[in-house]
Amino acid sequence: MALEIFFRTIFIYLVVLVLIRLMGKREVGELSAFDLVVAIMIAEVAVFPMEELDTPLYIGIVPVLTLVGAEIFFSFLCLKSQLVRRVINGSPSVIISRGEIMEKEMRKLRYNVNDLLEQLREKDVVDISDVQYAILETSGELSVILKSEKKPLTPSDLNLKVPEEEIPATVIIDGEVQRENLEIMGLDEACLGEKLKKEKGVSISQVLYASLESSGEMYVSLKERSRTVQKRGGRKW
Repeated sequence: MALEIFFRTIFIYLVVLVLIRLMGKREVGELSAFDLVVAIMIAEVAVFPMEELDTPLYIGIVPVLTLVGAEIFFSFLCLKSQLVRRVINGSPSVIISRGEIMEKEMRKLRYNVNDLLEQLREKDVVDISDVQYAILETSGELSVILKSEKKPLTPSDLNLKVPEEEIPATVIIDGEVQRENLEIMGLDEACLGEKLKKEKGVSISQVLYASLESSGEMYVSLKERSRTVQKRGGRKW
């Protein structure tokens, strides 16, 4: 019996995992009210075949497949129709407009000033007078647009030209070389080993994580044991 429960649990886990992946990254990263309902129902339905051994597996799998199918179908409808999108996902709400708090809108959303201040702090905004617009998104996230004089300076504000940045390539994870990324950077494992030895005085196996920028600059974080050895040897990281 214990073995049957084990295999049922693993099977349902794998099925639900695959189906959640099929639902897309948006559903995993941010849950609208509709997504949350589907996630809760999947969790409830998937438990039945694991608890009731007399229940055939399909009794739990079919409802989960139905829910995921409905989620994918309505997500497709949301892509095609603004009306469906508004009904299912709702629409963003302006909480602060031109520096003024929209009390009526907040009351409609049952959203109080403390909620607003908390989400502003999460955006590193401590003074509400710095905000020109604040928009509560359908996911519950608060988007903040600062007043012009409170925005941080950018190179374009100073008429400075800066080179475009590329995403650093991860070349080592836990002592293992990421060969695909290394090839993109036009290097091989031997070149990487030489670069590490010359610039950092370590070998590939000592590295927990390393990334390489297009400029050739390398970030290296050593494994804890290797870091201890380096400190004992007087080398600082």
